[in-house]
Parts: sequence; C-alpha cells; structure tokens
Amino acid sequence: MHELTRRELGAGILAGIAFPFPAHAATVIDVRTHGARGDGKAIDSTAINAAIAAAASRPGGGTVLVPAGRYRCFSIRLRSRVTLSLAKGAVIEAAEGLGYDMPEDIEQLYQDFGHSHWRNSLIWGDDVQDVAIVGSGMIHGVGLTRDGPGARWKAQTGERPLSMRGMSAQDIGKLEPDAAAMRGRGNKAIALKNGRNIHLSGFAMLKCGHFAILATGTQGLTIRDLSIDTDRDGIDLDCVRDVVVERCRVNTPNDDAIVVKASYALGRNVAAENIVVRNCAVSGFDLGTMLDGMRGTTQLLAPDRDRPTGRIKLGTESNGGYRNILIEDCSFTHCRGLALETVDGGVMENVVARRLTMQDVTTAPIFLRLGDRRRGPTGTAIGAIRGVHLSQIVATGIDHRYAAGIAGLPDHPIEDVSLTDIRLSYRGGGTAGDAARRPEEHAAAYPEPSMFGVLPAWGLWMRQARGMRIDGLELSTTTPDARPPFVSEDVADVHVTRTPLWRS
Repeated sequence: MHELTRRELGAGILAGIAFPFPAHAATVIDVRTHGARGDGKAIDSTAINAAIAAAASRPGGGTVLVPAGRYRCFSIRLRSRVTLSLAKGAVIEAAEGLGYDMPEDIEQLYQDFGHSHWRNSLIWGDDVQDVAIVGSGMIHGVGLTRDGPGARWKAQTGERPLSMRGMSAQDIGKLEPDAAAMRGRGNKAIALKNGRNIHLSGFAMLKCGHFAILATGTQGLTIRDLSIDTDRDGIDLDCVRDVVVERCRVNTPNDDAIVVKASYALGRNVAAENIVVRNCAVSGFDLGTMLDGMRGTTQLLAPDRDRPTGRIKLGTESNGGYRNILIEDCSFTHCRGLALETVDGGVMENVVARRLTMQDVTTAPIFLRLGDRRRGPTGTAIGAIRGVHLSQIVATGIDHRYAAGIAGLPDHPIEDVSLTDIRLSYRGGGTAGDAARRPEEHAAAYPEPSMFGVLPAWGLWMRQARGMRIDGLELSTTTPDARPPFVSEDVADVHVTRTPLWRS
C-alpha cells in the first residue's frame, strides 16, 4: 500500500479542498492503491472500505482520496477520524441490485422504514466522530430506491396526507413495499446515526433514494456548499443538535428539501435543537433539472397528489420537539412554502425565520400547525407551538387556494407568534362559495396545507391562536378574489399594526 502525503500531492489533486480536520491531511490514501478501479464497471466498495479502515488505523486518522472516475459501490462504511475526499470528476455511484448492508433489526413502530434504519445506505456511519466528506465530486444514487414501508403504528390515522385518500391500495403498495423487499437494497445516500463532529461540504448529489442525507441523533454537524437534486427528501435532520446548514442548493420535487424532525427513531424522545439553516436555496423543479440548469416545471404533482414539494419544514415526525431553530436568508422557488408543524406531542419553541424569498409557491407560503396525531408511545400528549417569529418574508405567485395558515386545536392554541414585514402576493381567483367554507378540524390528520381544502380567506387564515402580533403585513392578488384577505376563528390577543386591512 502506498500512502501519499500532502507534500507528494503538492498543488495537485487536493488543491483548493478545505480540510475541517487538519490532522487527517497528514496521510492521504488513494483508493486505487487498495484496488479501486473507477471504471464504472467494477464494484469498488470493498477497496474504498479497505482504504477507510487503513486511514482510521493511523493515530491521527487520515484522508481517503477518491480520484476522478466512476466508482460503482454498495455500502461504504465511515469510520472515526477519516476524511473522504471526492476529487473533481469523481463519482461514487450506487450500484443497482442487492448487495447493500442489511437494515438494523429494530422495531419500527412510530416512523417509517427509512427513518428507522441507517446501514442499508450507500454511505453510512454509526457512532462515528471527526468525520468529513469533502470535495467537488458527486454522489449518484442510481441504484437506490426511494420507497419503503410505512410505520407499524396501529392507529393509522395521520399516517399519510389527506390528499392521498383517493389512491388505491395498489398505488400505496408501490410506494410502500413491505420490509422483506428492502433486504439487500439501499434506500439512502448518506446516513448518520449518533455521530459527533461531522462535516459534509462541496460535492453534488443526484437521485439519492428516500434521503440524500439522513442525520439522526448527530451532534456538531456542518453541511455546507452542497448541490442536491434528488427524488425524495434532501437533508433530514432528526433529533440533532448544534447543526449548521449553509449555502446549499436542494431540489426535491417529490418531498421536503431541508427538514428538521424529532422522531422516535432512537427509542426515546429527543429534541432537535440549536440548528441554523442559512443562505440556502430550495426548489421543486423537475428531477435533475437544477443540476443541469434547465429548471424544468413539467411535473404537476408530487406522489402525495399535491403540487411539487421542495421546501424547508419542521416536522412531520415531532415526538421530541424543537427549540432554538434559526432559518435565514433562504430562497424557495417553484415549491411549497415554510411549514412549521408539531403533531406527535413535541413542543416547538424559539423558532426564528427571517429574510426569506419565495417565487411560484405551490401551496401555502407559511403554514403553522399544532395537531393531535400523537404517533408515539402510550401517554404521548398534545404538544405546543410558542415563540415563533417570522419576519422579512416576500412571496409571489402563490396558489390562490392556500392562504398563509396558523391552525391550533380547541383548548390547545398556538401561542406567541409574530409576523413582521411580510409581503405575500397571490394569484387570486377565489369565489364567494370559497369564502363561505368552514374547514374541518382534522385534528389527527397528517399536517399539510391542503388538509383544510380551499380556505375562506385569500391572505391569512388563523384558528385557535393566542398572542398574535402582526406588524407590516402586505397582501395583494394579481387577479380579483371574492374572499376576504383575513379570516380568524377562536383567536384572541391579536395586535395588528402597519397593516392596511383587517377582517375577521
């Protein structure tokens, strides 16, 4: 085995790559010295895993270099104190067929198969620390599946969006095969469980299965300068703390782009906390057309039968709750808007979203929902939403059916929400019949703006809320709309300033 030093590589293949762990750069191991071919034909995961093991055996760790080439792989196993460096022109390709590590043998009661397993992935790390994946190469999930079984929770109310009610059992079965069908298959690109001090930066990801990145119980995670164009979820941050996601482009027409969750996947309630998402761009363009620059908009519906997804969201899995979340300086294009949801007993508090721009919003620009799904162990209570502050949000081209919505529950109102300097421009077209609608509670339903149908207001609809502060809200439509701009039901302690119209 030949180990390359930084001196040997000089200004060559590692030039311009930032190493988050400088000690790893002292030893560089080229995967080709362990037999990797990178010819797009051979299976190279055995060689890459051998290089990772060799780097991990060094006292200060090391860097595993993947030079230009196409490396077909099954599961790649991350180890502590190793940086995986993807050179320009390097592609790690998920091999097709069976050959991925087996999913963990755990009881998956309160979240679906994808959230409950990590090892059946293209790249995975369990309880690793001081790990990085860097460089300008690509991870291409050609052989990954986006599908997997749903939760085994017996009370199936709220398992799927109401927009899927018309789908046949056969159609649902295609999206949710049973667990036996998943053995040997890979269903995510990068999976991290209980990791510490992990950096992901610089590379692109294409068509990455159920998740491009799933981080569960991870602390000290930095995700920076990634370009992700994938067929389901982009970046999922589940039960994490001390996380920064910045300068990422994430295109996900079929599911959420950047999402914070607090599921029961670790077998206990764990809050997602101290998270910053900033300077990111999310979208719902046709799959692959963000990376190639075409930005297509031919896809009309996501698999849930609503319009393309691609947003930033808190939820849906929310057992442990969320606190201290900052979302700032992000753009949303041809996708759903900001969604802040807790329906599984967790408390959402101290959430700030500011300086957001949205164009061609496919459902609601802002959606806050406190629900009563309670997908969790016996004794799970109704959660709470309080201390949410939204400011300097500009959204245009909004689907007329979906006003900004804030919806709590009877005796469980959403509390202490401020809307400051927000401009929303809708397409208009609502009717007098729409204005007469009184949406059902749907307390146990899966939270989604479409759950309430066409709303009776075209600008802002609030129900079961207390302590609302609205300052500088500007609403407009490009065509006439017969509904009032505002409707509120069971809302108290509302303070409105610098807002020209208020009707309830």
